[in-house]
Amino acid sequence: MQCQSDGESSSSGSSSTTTSRRGDVDLEGEEKICAVCRDRATGYHFHVMTCEGCKGFFRRTVIKGVQFTCPFTRSCTITKAKRRQCQACRYQKCLDVGMRKDMIMSEEALRLRRALRRQKQHPEQSPPDVWEPPEETSLTAEQEQLIEILTEAHKKHFDSTFAQFSHYQAPVRLHIHSPGSRSPLDPVLPPLCPFNPQDHFESDTEEVLPDVFSMLPFFADLSTYMIQQVIQFAKEIPSFRSLPIEDQISLLKGATLEICQIRFNTVFNEETNTWEFGEHCYTIQDGAMLGFQQLYLETLLKFHVTLKKLRLHEAEYVLLQALVLFYPDNVNVVQQDEIDRTQEQIALTLKTYTDRRHPLPEGRFLYAKLLLLLAELRSLKVENTREILRIDQDLTSMTPLLSEIIS
Repeated sequence: MQCQSDGESSSSGSSSTTTSRRGDVDLEGEEKICAVCRDRATGYHFHVMTCEGCKGFFRRTVIKGVQFTCPFTRSCTITKAKRRQCQACRYQKCLDVGMRKDMIMSEEALRLRRALRRQKQHPEQSPPDVWEPPEETSLTAEQEQLIEILTEAHKKHFDSTFAQFSHYQAPVRLHIHSPGSRSPLDPVLPPLCPFNPQDHFESDTEEVLPDVFSMLPFFADLSTYMIQQVIQFAKEIPSFRSLPIEDQISLLKGATLEICQIRFNTVFNEETNTWEFGEHCYTIQDGAMLGFQQLYLETLLKFHVTLKKLRLHEAEYVLLQALVLFYPDNVNVVQQDEIDRTQEQIALTLKTYTDRRHPLPEGRFLYAKLLLLLAELRSLKVENTREILRIDQDLTSMTPLLSEIIS
């Protein structure tokens, strides 16, 4: 029996996986048992010795992003006879025994591998040149709904022209909360005066260069405004609202600065290397005037140029924001499992979307490139925090909301 099919399988070594003709007993006479259901195993699949049934079940579940619910106590016994009775516990058992989601190949990769196999068997036949997205990568109704929710929240709480921006002093903190009071995620900051960038860049008679003393208050106010918008965006997401308030605050503190950078990229002009907010634009030179170090600014600019060149759709931008939001690794949260499940759902939706909506060669490795950029973005957030604190430690006192985010 062949141990590896078109689905992804891996072997830890030829000596340890050599089988008899039955395929379920190795040369030493040790029976191969599925780690999930105890049925006869056919080999290592996704890092674990499993049967074909559990291999296929795990792959379908991950690819389609299905969310199962156990009708009992989430402790069902999984055996060959009972494995179909509770899909939720069967999937959890797959994870518990060590099956790895990152080893699952996309439908496109599988299709290309099959084409290469056919080409080796029949060299006279060439693989097709035209890319056609496989039907299996179509977005599910649940994924379409997720994108719709995130897109609506983004449009509602991101003012790309900054027409609604007003200067703010931030008198509230994220953690202030008492019975019957407003939620700490509902900061209401009174506008002091309408936003007019000319106040910072021109006098009544002649144009003047802004100095750090005039730019710092502006930067503090702008940061507060952006943070507010991210908070409101997060609160529009049902899976975020359902979390305990402590987890909501932790996730926001861990992700807000990164989400702001993703939003800034939507208004970035790669031809002029400027960020355009309606009629106004800013460059890294403005950041230098604030006191940000040149090395950090150059790294930041490179990030935005690289991300912009990927030509992301609006749906991909909003999915990236949500993916960053539900990233609990660097913060303390109570409902870790629930947050992990939400992040997994968002990640699978993003991968399916990129595979489906970007034809080759544009879409080649696009999802992998996004993951690498997110890792770079996390490093930039750390440097950004250091730079803010280095520039002026009194800056955070101008906006307690910013201070709370970077604490």
